[in-house]
Amino acid sequence: MGIYLNPGNDLFYSTVTYSEIYVDKTMLISFTNKCLFGENKEICVSRPRRFGKSMAENMLTAYYSKGCDSRELFSKFQIAQTPDFEKHLNRYNVIHIDMQKFLGRTKNVHEMLDFLQKRVLKEMKQTFSGIEPEETSLIIALEDLYGQCEEKFIFIIDEWDSIFRVHRDNATAQKEYLDFLRDLLKGQPYVALAYMTGILPIKKYGQHSALNMFDEYAMTNQKRLAAFTGFTEEEVQQLCERYHMSFEQTKDWYDGYNVNGVSIYNPRSVTSAMMNGIFDSYWTQTETYEALKMYIVRNENGLRDKIIRMIAGEHISINTKTFQNDMCTFDTADDILTLLVHLGYLTYDFDTKTAWIPNKEVRQEFLNSIQGQEFQTVNNAIHRSDKLLQLTLAQNAEKVAEMLQEVHCDNCSVIQYNDENSLACVLSLAYYSAQDSYVVYRELQGGEGFADLVFVPRTGNHNPVMIVELKWNQTTGIALEQIKDRKYIR
Repeated sequence: MGIYLNPGNDLFYSTVTYSEIYVDKTMLISFTNKCLFGENKEICVSRPRRFGKSMAENMLTAYYSKGCDSRELFSKFQIAQTPDFEKHLNRYNVIHIDMQKFLGRTKNVHEMLDFLQKRVLKEMKQTFSGIEPEETSLIIALEDLYGQCEEKFIFIIDEWDSIFRVHRDNATAQKEYLDFLRDLLKGQPYVALAYMTGILPIKKYGQHSALNMFDEYAMTNQKRLAAFTGFTEEEVQQLCERYHMSFEQTKDWYDGYNVNGVSIYNPRSVTSAMMNGIFDSYWTQTETYEALKMYIVRNENGLRDKIIRMIAGEHISINTKTFQNDMCTFDTADDILTLLVHLGYLTYDFDTKTAWIPNKEVRQEFLNSIQGQEFQTVNNAIHRSDKLLQLTLAQNAEKVAEMLQEVHCDNCSVIQYNDENSLACVLSLAYYSAQDSYVVYRELQGGEGFADLVFVPRTGNHNPVMIVELKWNQTTGIALEQIKDRKYIR
């Protein structure tokens, strides 16, 4: 048993044994078992931080590695009931590498790659007799070993993209790193499976990628891995029952990630809320809001306007195809918005090609990040939204009309004055704080039509329902008659 070659199962054992909350995601192994040795054996999974990437890698290592016996460890999980469980259990040479750790111990990428090869080669020479003592190239050693005895390896690489986050402007170092991974993994007969995870998808250079053999599973399209991206709704419901927490509040705080039609919850935040018994911003506490602010204060191609519309609850169409999968190449507003999808600050619907702010936890982070002159009128509207709601519930029509007119005029540079969707955007901004006590629906079907905006009180809130019908250049009487005639109250 080594640290990098054929590690043990200690890390996964600690997770399932000593963690108060562990959600069974072992059926991911059933997916990777089907990829072994085939044309789809190279897999790159990108997710936001704290979405279970390292846990998945430790699980795969514990299952495949020859360096341990994990039969008992997996016996109580779903994977143990599958036909191929025994066939692949602890049968393979595994090389498990955390790129961020190697990068943190060296001064540059060239030094990192040299150090990485030395450490892995040291363990390989202790395990296999067919490697020359003076060999310094990991790739050559693997090729020679396969030529002598057809030894195959499973490569599990964590934080594969750390180079692009730490050395975000060093294109030369990035290319050297990608070339190393290409030579190590592409078309090599010794590769049984390559499983990489990080935050970013694989970096593009021009029209091509050095690692174009990988099947990519990103936050813009997780494909068959959607259910393994975070906690599913069913898993969260079970946790809420176990810990006597409100499912409605859990959904409001941490749901909202639409991953190929699957509703996904932030696992870090759900776990923290269950254990602490308090709904709060947990995931965003692991990184300062400045990380978000540095992107949204830019205004490429109307980015600021799109951010305002998303804060108001709108879904924005974006083109994810131009994003270069790094953290410095931004030619359009869509490039920045796509990065925010990969970082977990936005969610994305592959079918509609739209992005939006997923939940209350992340909405709060956006509010923290717009505390500046660039978003002053939006902040003014949000800060006055408590007062507006009170006046509305008090039926002070004159003052409500005055405040709504002010919000509309302040933001008319980004919101078309008489467009119905823009009017709904104005109302969503003006009544922003109402989200704490209401669930707000746009175009909600009811009766014999669709109500433009409906405010439904949350459980335990005794405020009245509010139905909004938007009209341009018509009387309030016509709007009220439509609400009654089409029976929206149903």
